[in-house]
Amino acid sequence: MKSDILDMSNLCKNKLSELDDYIASLEGNKQEQLIHVLHKAQGLFGYLPHNLQLYVARALDLPAAKVNGVVTFYSYFTEKPTGKNVICVCMGTACYVKGAQKVLDEVLKQTNSKKNDISPDGLFTVKEVRCIGACGLAPVMTVNDKVYGNVDEREIADIISKFKGGHNEN
Repeated sequence: MKSDILDMSNLCKNKLSELDDYIASLEGNKQEQLIHVLHKAQGLFGYLPHNLQLYVARALDLPAAKVNGVVTFYSYFTEKPTGKNVICVCMGTACYVKGAQKVLDEVLKQTNSKKNDISPDGLFTVKEVRCIGACGLAPVMTVNDKVYGNVDEREIADIISKFKGGHNEN
């Protein structure tokens, strides 16, 4: 894959090579593997800037608009760098009715951040999402891949403290 479409000062050549190897290893119609490729790319780079989306589009022989459409449709994908820990607070109907707004407000307060921005200490990005798919546990939030159900805003400080100070809960 030609790497001249990317600003190589911003993206590591080794990561691009790993992404190329991943794409080459895919079986079947590679265009149908777009979401898998985007997951891999975001895992490697931490986010999906427009130049990386263009790289994926060319690698899969897809229109750039289609790749960007997928990236912007799914809340899992991000076009901006994120903090070390990504917190998603579900604001779907069940979660909202059971107090998700209070949870979100407390998360923002405890992390000293604004929605979709990196906290000043670089540890957190807080996102509001429409549905996590765990409505029976409402209100729900995730920190990285860990799901917290039936969250009460009074628990937020304890949850956040587990991700401060250089250690993460797994």
